[in-house]
Amino acid sequence: MAFYQRLRDLREDADLTQRQAAEIIGTSMNHYGKYERGETDIPFEKAVILAQFYDVSLDYLAGLTNIKSSFTKTASNSSYLVNLFLHLTSSNQNRIEERMLEMLEQQRKKK
Repeated sequence: MAFYQRLRDLREDADLTQRQAAEIIGTSMNHYGKYERGETDIPFEKAVILAQFYDVSLDYLAGLTNIKSSFTKTASNSSYLVNLFLHLTSSNQNRIEERMLEMLEQQRKKK
């Protein structure tokens, strides 16, 4: 499975030993080795830590995409922006909408 190979590749690309990777996620080197060999499933919270450490998305780590970019860094991705927007209060959503409309009007006037 791509997931286990990705764990190893990312670790090696970062010039880390299994012991160092294990320390990052708070487990033993022996247990970490089992993650890389696919003998044990890595807990989600530990996968998140590794994805953040290596600055890759969980989708990349899981082998679902070959794009390493962390989702949060893909500002051009509209679903990311929509997700942020939806987590705002309705008052803040209104403020964002007003500001966006102002910006669009400014752009229109410049053209």
